[in-house]
Amino acid sequence: MRAVVIPRFGPPDVLEVREVDVRPPREGEVRIAVRAAAVNPTDIATRSGLVAAAYEQFDPPYIAGMDAAGVIESAGPGSSSNRFAVGDEVMGIVMPRRQEGGAHSELIVTPAAAVVHKPSALTVEEAAMLPMNGLTALEALSILDLQPGATLAITGGAGHLAAFVMTLARRAGVRVIADGRPEEADTIRSHGADEVVARGPGVEQRIRAAAGGGVDGVLDTALIGSSLYPCIADGGVLACVRTFTGAPPERGIRVREVWVRERLSDTAGLEQLAALADQGVFGFLDVAGRFTPDEAADAHRMIEAGGVRGRPLIIF
Repeated sequence: MRAVVIPRFGPPDVLEVREVDVRPPREGEVRIAVRAAAVNPTDIATRSGLVAAAYEQFDPPYIAGMDAAGVIESAGPGSSSNRFAVGDEVMGIVMPRRQEGGAHSELIVTPAAAVVHKPSALTVEEAAMLPMNGLTALEALSILDLQPGATLAITGGAGHLAAFVMTLARRAGVRVIADGRPEEADTIRSHGADEVVARGPGVEQRIRAAAGGGVDGVLDTALIGSSLYPCIADGGVLACVRTFTGAPPERGIRVREVWVRERLSDTAGLEQLAALADQGVFGFLDVAGRFTPDEAADAHRMIEAGGVRGRPLIIF
């Protein structure tokens, strides 16, 4: 089957389309004929070598991609696999840090626990943008552990992950303050932000002013880091995506890292996201661009350029 491979770490032009062997599914696994696979910032980190150490135990070429939607091509034995029949439309999360690689392939094998039926309200393309960021949002909110009435600040408020977190936080009764450009403010509010402050230097002071004091928690999707401490109340939480490398926390502030790998087998979480999608909750699953496997480098460039709403997709 064709796959978009990374023969060596580097710029987008290193990407190649190659024929790869895909093994049959084993017990508790399914094999999916991928129709659409999202391209996310984590795929840029993989291709560029930013997370090269995570791949040292595997031989190249590597295959990026954590989001996929398509149809069940075959299923291995086991009760979890028996949830599916051949031809079922599904969506799932895939871990690329394995020898078999990730979702940017015509055919992928993945644990059945990482797959659920596609929400009926979504197209296959829309479903391909839901699992990874949706599960990351669930993990972030679990780590933040904010109660109804608490205040959450989100950096990178116009981003895809932020939209998920704002939507879920507001449903949980949490007040949300997010940053963004003036032209993004209406969109950010439509995703669930109660207030929007200008992004850029000094954002921590603007967040504190909007909150009328320190916020209970911050989700730092923009990777601003420890300079956000001044906007956080004593004993609050700074949750950051990726590894935290900032200054030690102060005033009892707790720093937590958010990793979606903690949710790779979270069938219940995926089912929760699917149910919410069928209720029309996620109205921001916009296709930023459709690319053939041979055009995957252009999809990577789109993410690297920033300002993307929704996600570019590789269509198989």
